[in-house]
Amino acid sequence: MPTNTYESPLSSRYASEEMLYLFSADKKFSTWRKLWVALARAEMELGLPVTQEQVDELEAHIYDIDYEKAAQWEKKLRHDVMAHVHTYGELCPKAMPIIHLGATSCYVGDNTDVILMREGLILVRNKLVQVLDALAKFAREYKALPTLGFTHFQAAQLVTVGKRASLWMNDLLLDLEEVEHRISTLKLLGSKGTTGTQASFLELFNGDHEKVKELERKIAKEMGFDGVVPVSGQTYSRKMDYSVLSVLSGIAQSASKFATDMRLLCHLKEVEEPFEKNQIGSSAMPYKRNPMRCERICSLARYVIVDAGNPAVTAATQWFERTLDDSANKRISVPEAFLAVDAILNIYRNVASGLVVHPKVIEKHVLEELPFMASENIMMDAVVRGGDRQELHERIRVLSQEAGRNVKDLGLSNNLIDLIAADPAFGMTKEELTAHLEPSRYIGRCPEQVEEFLTQEVQPVLEKYAGVLGEKETELKV
Repeated sequence: MPTNTYESPLSSRYASEEMLYLFSADKKFSTWRKLWVALARAEMELGLPVTQEQVDELEAHIYDIDYEKAAQWEKKLRHDVMAHVHTYGELCPKAMPIIHLGATSCYVGDNTDVILMREGLILVRNKLVQVLDALAKFAREYKALPTLGFTHFQAAQLVTVGKRASLWMNDLLLDLEEVEHRISTLKLLGSKGTTGTQASFLELFNGDHEKVKELERKIAKEMGFDGVVPVSGQTYSRKMDYSVLSVLSGIAQSASKFATDMRLLCHLKEVEEPFEKNQIGSSAMPYKRNPMRCERICSLARYVIVDAGNPAVTAATQWFERTLDDSANKRISVPEAFLAVDAILNIYRNVASGLVVHPKVIEKHVLEELPFMASENIMMDAVVRGGDRQELHERIRVLSQEAGRNVKDLGLSNNLIDLIAADPAFGMTKEELTAHLEPSRYIGRCPEQVEEFLTQEVQPVLEKYAGVLGEKETELKV
């Protein structure tokens, strides 16, 4: 619904509801409260004057957040964390004296950011697997369908439609490895204090270093993490944000490569993205079938790739133990990258699940170029029949140039086979020459490569994450 204020297109047009919720105010501030509960519980268990009644009171009010009251407090205090401490404390008067005990703002802010990034990566991982599943079905179906290969977008040796899809999938497998690594290695900031020394907690525990360390272990365990960063200033290293966004950038790169290939294939009329019954390709040209979904992938991917530079610059320009010039940038760059990649993968799955192949057009293009590709086999056959290899090589070179001129300058069909048949140096009939024009003879091990790739590389991934394959495809908003 149109409003009179700006709204990010990532929210209104592109990203899914699950990713939007992940970076919503409710998710953020309820996670802050869960962290305050975890802190209070750990402090209680380690002997500080925190009661079970106070912990229970905090747990009972994790989700009933009064945003209007929080805004009033922030206007007064000019501090978002303390505004929420007071808002939470009004709901939990018994626990108010111990909320945030010993902590600094980054205890809730940074730990929440890590939690949200990890959950975001899990969503991304699941969608990557769903795209792989769609492409795997496509690759297996077309593993043996010969098509022109291209180098420099000039016709090269034949490949197959399925083999080309395996290249797209291999990029995604590389991305998946990076996503899995990042999920498994992300660590909480923990409870490090104002400059990362844990001095406030050491004071609370009367100099007991073991209790200070145990406090972090308990918090990490309650929040679902194996550990915390070993050392920090007030914040975790902003290189962590860059590491996560570099993974998202990698996915964007892979998706853009696929979408670019598809846009070129659409121009060739060989393979097209889905086109709905009532879809309009152009407001001016009714016949058009523009590849708008793949164009959107490329557009969003470009944004993500550039956006990954934000945390890189932020990490490079932090001062000593803490500056605040990261905050405003981080609030925008990290969530927006996740929302954009979410949109990219939703579109990618949609396109990959409905690719339209035109075998007759593909065959036509293959046969236009195949005489050139068959020339080496023809030459070897003629040598076996008694011809001179060097002489035949020169004859084919001359005849190929003549056939090329016929195609490019005169708009005629490729008549190389007719020219060779008329040349007595080869001693071969047109029928004998035509026998060399079977496309399947020129695809090498494409079918076998595809099958081996699917069986050895893709199938284990699909089996590992079988639980997400049945999830309904995210409906595109526009």
